[in-house]
Amino acid sequence: MSGFRIVQPDEFEAHDHWYPKALNATIHPMINFFLNLEQERIIKRYCHMHPTVNGDKLREVLNHRAKYFLWGGADLLNVTSAGGKRQMVVIENNSCPSGQKSMPLIDDNQEQGSYKLMVERTFKPYLKNLRNKIKGGVAVIYDKNPMEASGYAEVIADVMKEKVYYVPFYKDDENPRIIYQDGIMHILDEEENLVPIRAAFRYLTQKPWNRLPLHSKTKILNPIIACLAGGRNKMVAAKAYDIFNAELQEHGLNINIPETIWDVRKNEIPLWVKKMGGHAVIKVPYSNAGQGVYTIVTKQELDAFMELEFDYDLFIVQSLIGNSNWSSTTSAGKLYHVGTIPNQKNHTFVADIRMMVSSTEQGIKPLCTYARRAAKPLVDQIENGTDSWAMLGTNLSFKNKDGSWNNDTNRLILMDRRDFNKLGIGLDDLIEAYIQTVLSMVAIDKMAQTLINKQGKFRMRLFKSLNNDKSLLDEITMDI
Repeated sequence: MSGFRIVQPDEFEAHDHWYPKALNATIHPMINFFLNLEQERIIKRYCHMHPTVNGDKLREVLNHRAKYFLWGGADLLNVTSAGGKRQMVVIENNSCPSGQKSMPLIDDNQEQGSYKLMVERTFKPYLKNLRNKIKGGVAVIYDKNPMEASGYAEVIADVMKEKVYYVPFYKDDENPRIIYQDGIMHILDEEENLVPIRAAFRYLTQKPWNRLPLHSKTKILNPIIACLAGGRNKMVAAKAYDIFNAELQEHGLNINIPETIWDVRKNEIPLWVKKMGGHAVIKVPYSNAGQGVYTIVTKQELDAFMELEFDYDLFIVQSLIGNSNWSSTTSAGKLYHVGTIPNQKNHTFVADIRMMVSSTEQGIKPLCTYARRAAKPLVDQIENGTDSWAMLGTNLSFKNKDGSWNNDTNRLILMDRRDFNKLGIGLDDLIEAYIQTVLSMVAIDKMAQTLINKQGKFRMRLFKSLNNDKSLLDEITMDI
């Protein structure tokens, strides 16, 4: 479902917007139960399991009304310590998360599933109080994942009862259909007419700040500031988590993240890898979909990384979560993957969990969830020539030679009756994943609010102090 088109109401066809294996899957009863849990029951249970947590602070966080980062999806790892303490660790939170196409229906009678929940709970209310009364249409703009992007376009057309412009917008477009005039997005339609757009649902994942301006009169969900504040910027996200954790500490709450060293120049990386015991994860802070992430467990992998050329100057180095015999050494000790339940060959695989949430008038609520496993099983001992990414990398997206994207759905783990049990997680783990997702989302939203002044302008000087990477700064589009 890629390519420009004008979507009319009543065009939704479920088979276009779910993976075949998810289309007829039956949701696992525990996932259904979790998604229908009332907030107060979640708070009561979490405080019961974590007696030092302040329930009022947790309630305040879950009821946070997001201003900029309204829709997110965190990737979490189920880990344990040497002492057997299990926790969900946030790897990143994404400002254009995928997941709808992998989610079994909660209610078989609601064929638009959580696409409709997202649009009704978050997108439609977001447009209620438009400050700038732009007379114009609604658009869905995308550069990836047309299966879900087109699903949102068709559901928005149904919910808003109007046509929706469904528009591809790639970073190297020579003749884009999206043009800004006086801060307002316009779409070039099939008759070459410029159509003003009052609101846009954005599924741009690749450096969206080089095409869309920070200051837009057209209402965009999520706006670009959400990406720069952490939704597509791992460098600022790490600092946002650190700042919010300082606020949360006295209330017994904490965003669980790997030990993170930021603002690392390339020539400094071997020193930090050595400090972590020779095992680490190196990240290009502004990449996504598994791109720009390098797991290092041998000298050969570090040497191969150091030979690569990059567009950016600064990197993140994080502690690596591996097997009990090989994980990064940190001040808090070592963490290990819990992994999947062993299969019939007794192989355990690394798996992560994606939890998608959105801001509503009743607080931040979960929308959907799924899991992904690595391509190869965890091994007990690392040998020369070991491909650590095959054991630790879980992202399903991969880039084709022509620059297009594809997905390895063989490694997708659905939250259905068949797959869910492989994860070995329970209701308390799901609640923990949800709360960690919300905490990380609120941290990024608070950072976004800090980066915008009272006049609604981007505080570039403050942003530079947080993320002084000239290559990134040169990419940012301020106004059009």
